[in-house]
Amino acid sequence: MTKIIGLTGGIGSGKTTIANHFSSLGIPVYIADDEAKKIMQTPEVLNLIKKTFGDTIFENELLNRQKLAEIVFNNPEKLKQLNAIVHPAVKRHFDKWLLDHQFYPFIIYEAAILFESGSYKNCDSIITVIAPLESRIQRVIERDKTNREHVLKRMEAQWNDEQRISKSDFIIENTTIETTKLEVEKILKILKIQQYEC
Repeated sequence: MTKIIGLTGGIGSGKTTIANHFSSLGIPVYIADDEAKKIMQTPEVLNLIKKTFGDTIFENELLNRQKLAEIVFNNPEKLKQLNAIVHPAVKRHFDKWLLDHQFYPFIIYEAAILFESGSYKNCDSIITVIAPLESRIQRVIERDKTNREHVLKRMEAQWNDEQRISKSDFIIENTTIETTKLEVEKILKILKIQQYEC
């Protein structure tokens, strides 16, 4: 049975870079946030979003993700409603993807809100990525063309490193590309050893 290795970390920690490194080493990687964005454009999910949040977040029949984000970001109840639409659809998509990769001993499931969404309960092991706060803030400002205040707000909405670490099997400190790659390779060796012990 294919083992699910959860990969998570706070915003700007460098999860995707690490996911890409696993992928380059031949490990199948499912990036939940990317898939969720695609799934949110499917007619079935768009209809549910429109029914729940109204027409105002649509322009020329296209979902305005920025408007939707503004609604859910400041309202936990609305966020819960959106998650109730998107999470089950992502779960169905992932289950199908997992079937397509069932002959691999393990896969990586990368998700920003692995713990917050409860998805960690489906993982056999969990890797948390951490990085210095200032590095994270700068990465997000550059990547999303946003400001410090907005980044800090988004960080507050997520679990903190201590909470994630307490529920994780492996920690990667993402400071330099070289040391991070070595960490990934070290974890990969352990996972391969574990696979033969099972």
